[in-house]
Amino acid sequence: MEAKREIIFDKLVYSCVFEKHRGNEEFIPEHFLGFQLSGETHAFHADGNSIIPENVVVLVRKNQLIRTIKYPAKSGKYQFVSITLDKETLQQYAFENKIVVDKKYTGKQKLFFEPDDFLQNYFVSLAPYINKKKEATPRLADLKIREAIELLLQCNPDFKQILFDFSEPYKIDLEEFMNQNFMFNVSVTSFAKLTGRSLSGFKRDFARAFGTTPKRWLLAKRLDEVHYLIRHKKQKPSDFYLDLGFENLSHFYASFKEKFGTTTTGL
Repeated sequence: MEAKREIIFDKLVYSCVFEKHRGNEEFIPEHFLGFQLSGETHAFHADGNSIIPENVVVLVRKNQLIRTIKYPAKSGKYQFVSITLDKETLQQYAFENKIVVDKKYTGKQKLFFEPDDFLQNYFVSLAPYINKKKEATPRLADLKIREAIELLLQCNPDFKQILFDFSEPYKIDLEEFMNQNFMFNVSVTSFAKLTGRSLSGFKRDFARAFGTTPKRWLLAKRLDEVHYLIRHKKQKPSDFYLDLGFENLSHFYASFKEKFGTTTTGL
């Protein structure tokens, strides 16, 4: 059965599947708070892999790339609900409460934790919207986001360094970032933002660092990894082509033959 992904109101998303489901690569532009209702989410990101088990809350930080695999529970159902903590609401909240952040968060990337009674009840309170028993007005939706912010700060006051850091991503080492993230199938625009550059600045710095365009380099880098996995790890293309950013097997095979002049069986 296909994944069910519903936007209940502007910032609330509910995901439900009944068999193992691989999600697409996603650029996360805003922080979001999520709760694993049932099943398990395996998330892959630049800093490694994270497993989000049942009844766990996760605070996912903005401006990063994530790929997920969704595993249903033994009962046969996977459910995950998330609410976006958008920049506009966070800025308004910070202004109203005179919150100023003077240092960046330096904690771990894996920001998931057991919910306290307040957070547990918060997600329970979202059930009527998920089940379509209640319609959320824009004002009510805004109140639910603010409630989530309050509960997060109550749970861990240090989270304010994450939520209220409104600085733009600073320029980071382009070569290091691309070598860590080349396998994510996202737009060049997303790569530019994640490295703290405008699109034109990214392309200019990229040409200086790699001597070619981002698209050509990404394809060559992925195919070099393919060559290694087939020849030295004896893996099959069907097992990894999605993990390396190829859209489908046809795209993969055509690209491979164009670069190496042979099919994968010829290695």
